[in-house]
Amino acid sequence: MPFRLFRPVLVGLLLVSLSACALFPNRDPLNINVVGIEPLPGQGLEVRMAVKLRLQNPNETAIEYSGVALNLDVNGKLFASGVSDQQGSIGRFSETVLVVPVSVSAFAALRQAVGLTQAQSLDNLPYTLRGKLAGGVFGTMRFSDSGTLSLPQPAGGW
Repeated sequence: MPFRLFRPVLVGLLLVSLSACALFPNRDPLNINVVGIEPLPGQGLEVRMAVKLRLQNPNETAIEYSGVALNLDVNGKLFASGVSDQQGSIGRFSETVLVVPVSVSAFAALRQAVGLTQAQSLDNLPYTLRGKLAGGVFGTMRFSDSGTLSLPQPAGGW
């Protein structure tokens, strides 16, 4: 007898949970590209850089964000990482530039320098950028970008 009462409740909960998926907005992914890297003052043996990201929202609704985290791989190896608690909104069908400070440890810089051949320089290095743009429980968006970049030369050299 208790199973007869439990079964309709279970079926009802299943239907409600399946229909809840339809309530989430169907969004196109953001277009995120690296548009610049500039040197920042560092401390000790670390090198700091400002990574500029262009975020384009191809959706009909604005996207709110409350933080960003990223990792930058150069030549297939982790080179820099950074986080920022910046908050803002990217309007519908619009774009913005977000600047994220990243740190490069002396060991990562040394590993990259050792990995360079004599013919290679700090120009046109292959990179992969991976990160996430925080937007709440269901609004976090992961992104990646790849291409080639020219790393800035710090004032004192590597």
